[in-house]
Amino acid sequence: MDLKQLKAIVTVAEVGSVTRAAELLHLVQPAVTRQIRTLEQELGTPLFERTRTGMRPTEAGAIMVDRARRALNELDRARAEVQPTPGVVTGIVTVGLLESTSDLLAEPLVTAVARDHPGVELRLMTAYSGHLQQWLDDGDLDLTLLYNLDSTPSLSAHPLLRERLWAVAPPSARLRADQPVPFPEAAKHRLVMPTSGHALRRLIDAAAVRSGAAIDVAAQTNSMRVQKQLVQAGHGWTVLPGVGIAEDVARGTLSAAPLSEPDVWRSVVLGTPRFRRTPPAVEVVARELVRRINSAVTQGRWPSAQVQQDDAPAAGE
Repeated sequence: MDLKQLKAIVTVAEVGSVTRAAELLHLVQPAVTRQIRTLEQELGTPLFERTRTGMRPTEAGAIMVDRARRALNELDRARAEVQPTPGVVTGIVTVGLLESTSDLLAEPLVTAVARDHPGVELRLMTAYSGHLQQWLDDGDLDLTLLYNLDSTPSLSAHPLLRERLWAVAPPSARLRADQPVPFPEAAKHRLVMPTSGHALRRLIDAAAVRSGAAIDVAAQTNSMRVQKQLVQAGHGWTVLPGVGIAEDVARGTLSAAPLSEPDVWRSVVLGTPRFRRTPPAVEVVARELVRRINSAVTQGRWPSAQVQQDDAPAAGE
């Protein structure tokens, strides 16, 4: 197999059409079809199903597309790093951001890296902590924010901060940042909850056990945005980190207060691969991300967060 074949199967899988893939690859359609068929013959198995709605990878095809995409990404990284300009950091860096932090960190991080390291190309991925950890383990991320995680055999977790979880309600509840809400009081309302298995859900369930309160679940969702929408629509209260609702509270679309009795905290860490070579581009982006986080906490834009000192906040250590 060769690079042209790998590019062909990845592009066809992404757009679902040989015709459209040929346009993107600046090839004629028969050439793309020939590349796919040649690879299928070499592997001895079909890689795509031809359906009414387009080309869909088979089970074997999905495996090949995933591996081919990673191989192509690694080659892109190598090309970006191997530059003749001395003293200039270059490369492609894929960063994972917790969904609750993306509004606060994404734009400042991109701005700072573009200004100070124009040779670095940033790729940002947002998700919940469990997904980000899996992507880091799979090699799809160079570094990522995670929470409530210690170092594992595959990754190093460098502490960044701890932050309190907040009760979140419609504006009519008149919750205030300077008046914490006891967990049993919040639990008197129906709660819009993260789905079972979610790390935030485990924190909430543990707090309920510690307080002896029973939770009446109004709905479950794996989307923070949907959690907030349902609260705004009057379906109940919810529990979220303060960084995820700061702008909503400032706009007056939600009200919120820190939880108490018990206080509920999550720890945010910088996760990096333990046994992977760390390019200079990843190191400078890691340092810039830590600076953006510390700045947000110092300026009060990350509610109820406390910076945690770590001797090795940069990637690769």
